[in-house]
Amino acid sequence: MKKILIIGIGAGNPDYLTVQAIDALNRADVFFVMDKGAAKEKLVALRRHIIERFVKGRDYRIVEATSPERRRDASDDDYRVAVDELNRDKQQIFARLISESMRDGEVGAFLVWGDPSLYDSTIRILDAIRAQGDDTFEFDVIPGISSVQALAAQHRIPLNQIGKSIEITNGRGIVDGFPQGVDTVVVMLDAKHSYKQLAHEDLDIFWGAYVGTPDEILIAGPLRDVMDEIERVRDEARRTHGWIMDTYLLRRR
Repeated sequence: MKKILIIGIGAGNPDYLTVQAIDALNRADVFFVMDKGAAKEKLVALRRHIIERFVKGRDYRIVEATSPERRRDASDDDYRVAVDELNRDKQQIFARLISESMRDGEVGAFLVWGDPSLYDSTIRILDAIRAQGDDTFEFDVIPGISSVQALAAQHRIPLNQIGKSIEITNGRGIVDGFPQGVDTVVVMLDAKHSYKQLAHEDLDIFWGAYVGTPDEILIAGPLRDVMDEIERVRDEARRTHGWIMDTYLLRRR
C-alpha cells in the first residue's frame, strides 16, 4: 500500500521544522512540490532547501506540478464556490501524482506551508481522493509551526490573555465588526485591508508579513495610528515580491 505524509514545514524559517517533521522527511521516497508560478518561486526554493538540508543518506525524487489558482473575480457570496472549484482542481492533480509517480509500498510527501490543520485543504483533498477509491493509500499528518504561532513569537506576545477567548478567522470575518465575546482575533487571508473598518474601536494590532523569512516585516501599535502605514507597506511589499503572505492579531486595549 502507498503511504502519504502531509508534513507541516513551518511559516518560512527552516529552523521551525520539528524533529517529527525531519524524521518524516527521511521516510519519503518522493516529494510532491506544487509550483505557483514565477512570483512565488521562493516558496518552491524553500521546500527544495528544506529537503536538501534535512534528508540524509537516502535517495528520493522530487515531482513538481503546477498548482491551480482560485478565481479572483469571485464575489464574497461566491467565495466558497470558488474554493470548492479550486480544491476539485487540486484533487485531480494530487490523484494523478499519487497514481503515476508512486509505486506500491512507497512513501510520498506533501510539504505544507505552516500547519496542515490551519487554512489548508490538503487533508480534505486526500480524504476526497480516498473516498473515490481509485487509488489505495494511507496518510499521516505531521503538525508544523503556523504563521499564527510565528507571528506571536516574533512580536514577543502571547496569543491569548489570561482567561480570555481568541478567534482565528479571515478578512471576511471582521467586515461586520469585531467578533463578539472575544478579546483577541487573529486574521489570515485578508487581501482587502479589512482591519481599517475597525478604526473606531480601541484596538491594538500586531501585523507581520513573510514571517520567519529573510523578507519578514513587522508593525505593531494602536490600530488607528498604524493602519495606514500597514496598508502602504503591504502594498509596496506585494509590488516588490509579486505576492504577499501576511497575518495579524487584533486585541482589545
